[in-house]
Amino acid sequence: QVQLVESGGGLVQPGGSLRLSCAASGSIFKIYNMGWYRQAPGLQRELVATITSGGSTNYADPVKGRFTISRDGAKNTAYLQMNSLKPEDTAVYYCNADIGPTYGSSVLNRYWGQGTQVTVSS
Repeated sequence: QVQLVESGGGLVQPGGSLRLSCAASGSIFKIYNMGWYRQAPGLQRELVATITSGGSTNYADPVKGRFTISRDGAKNTAYLQMNSLKPEDTAVYYCNADIGPTYGSSVLNRYWGQGTQVTVSS
């Protein structure tokens, strides 16, 4: 019913930049929180950044000052601008969104994308 599709991953040299996009589609009344998580090989999935419907953001310490999360409500899309990339940023990046299905509903459904690979290497 709802799908999240990530794009923008790839191979980049240290110090380079990438911008990830996460587009939500399907049965959506309102998107509340959106976020980006990542999982490196052998490690747990960890928070990268989140953004509320009001634009409030949170960042994990390792990416603070280098990454910027944003969203476009008209497009139901979140972005993650990644600058000054480091090899330690190499991971599969996952988008998530908390979506209210109908007006007045107290239920939020969390959806996840399939992930996009980001590799930082020279």
